[in-house]
Amino acid sequence: MFQLIDLPFKEDQLAPAISAETIALHHGKHLATYVSNLNNLLPGSGFEDKSLEEIVAAATGGIFNNAGQILNHNLYFTQLQAPSEGNHPTDELAKAIDEQFGSFAAFKEKFTAAAVTLFGSGWAWLASDDSGKLHILQMPNADNPITKGMKPLTTFDVWEHAYYVDYRNRRAEHVAAMWQLLNWDEINRRYRQ
Repeated sequence: MFQLIDLPFKEDQLAPAISAETIALHHGKHLATYVSNLNNLLPGSGFEDKSLEEIVAAATGGIFNNAGQILNHNLYFTQLQAPSEGNHPTDELAKAIDEQFGSFAAFKEKFTAAAVTLFGSGWAWLASDDSGKLHILQMPNADNPITKGMKPLTTFDVWEHAYYVDYRNRRAEHVAAMWQLLNWDEINRRYRQ
């Protein structure tokens, strides 16, 4: 049975970029519901002993949707930290971003555009392929780079439940605020694995 992850921060620690109310709803209600739904769907599915990654790579329908949302949200929440201005990647990931996008500023502009322009609900991802090449992906609904054979590194949740309490329909403002919340040590760790 899957469990709701513990947050690596206090609910009010991301304010003002993300309010405690949004975190309580997003983590405590939305993510908790996906966990409950998946646990109810697993018996007799053949996926009972699989990891979230294995389920997302192979499942369809409701099992895929709920497992995908759990995996996506787990990656999302565990990459966040208290706001910090001038936040940027270091080490191998910084070098790869500079090589592939020209600079962190150019990468940030392209990633922001992907997050802001994704139609409907979904996720903007930075992922790496088997060669270590970086990709910016727009993925709808519960989709994850794993379904394309890639490793997810960082993501912005652009489902309305991630920002509507704080920003209403101003997705671009939410995306702009997200940059100061990223824990690049965690994202670098994912890239190195």
